[in-house]
Amino acid sequence: MSPKPQRSKRPSMKDVAELAGVSRTTVSFVLNNVPDSNIPPATQDRVWTAVEELGYRPNWMARGLRSQRTHTIGFISDVVATTPHATHMIQGAQDLAWEHQTLLLLINIGDSQEMKMAAVNMMLDRQVEGIIYATMYHREAHPPEIIKEVPTVMLDCYVKDHSLPSVVPDDVLGAYTAVSTLINKGHTRIGYLQNDGPVDAAKLRFKGYKRALAENDIPFDESLVTAVSDEHGYDGAMTLLRRPDRPSALFIFNDRMAMGAYDAVRNLNLSIPTDIAIIGFDNQELIAPALYPALTTMELPHYKMGCWAVEQLLKLMENPDVRPQTAVQHKIECPLIERSSV
Repeated sequence: MSPKPQRSKRPSMKDVAELAGVSRTTVSFVLNNVPDSNIPPATQDRVWTAVEELGYRPNWMARGLRSQRTHTIGFISDVVATTPHATHMIQGAQDLAWEHQTLLLLINIGDSQEMKMAAVNMMLDRQVEGIIYATMYHREAHPPEIIKEVPTVMLDCYVKDHSLPSVVPDDVLGAYTAVSTLINKGHTRIGYLQNDGPVDAAKLRFKGYKRALAENDIPFDESLVTAVSDEHGYDGAMTLLRRPDRPSALFIFNDRMAMGAYDAVRNLNLSIPTDIAIIGFDNQELIAPALYPALTTMELPHYKMGCWAVEQLLKLMENPDVRPQTAVQHKIECPLIERSSV
């Protein structure tokens, strides 16, 4: 074998062939494991030794165009990647994709339709075989229509006509579990600190809250529900806790709002959980276990959702021309994480 060529440019298949003393066709057959090519094992060894010495990387895009497979999934993150929720959702998707030797190509966008269109076009230009479209908070999403050119799965969101498969947390069941837990601990006056935004999660958790009350014959009291933004959990909790007939427990839309509620409880010289029990939602790692006492909360199943989205997408990618009449709309249960606030 001739000495290793000295060069700064990226090595090519021609370089591998020259170093191994074979033709480029032979290199191509070896790298692509072409059946019935009748290349002697010793020759194959020389090719692989040359590949290793040169640090040669095959052009996977060109190979994908020839085989009609790029083994690449596009992951479009509508704000998600800049939130605390991103880590587990993206990790779940990446882990499952990696198990199937598939690359995850991630891009984070804002809410403008122009950015969405540009992101989808970029993914399609790079020959992705499928796209996962993920959002922050369970809600209706509006991806560009061209996204349907490849198999697509909605993650933590859905499209209005349910024409695309989706996976979301079971917010109704999560809220029902939280409020039922408080009821089982003897609480009958349970306040609900609600998010005042238009996201579906707020409406669905409110539905679960009311269902748990109804199934336990506890009358719904509208005055025990207050809606504020995530930044004003303190104010919302103060509204409920300053009442002469204050609730003995609070179910709170998310952990960020619960953090403000903790401050309100302390400023009123009350104690958690002796005077007021609290259950949050999300199980944010930087908040829930760090509060004192540690916050009991419902965990959003972001990792499982990411895994399910990739698993479903891989199934669709195996038969891209077969589109089921009814797209799967999947819900994943939110587990209760018990700590010390109840």
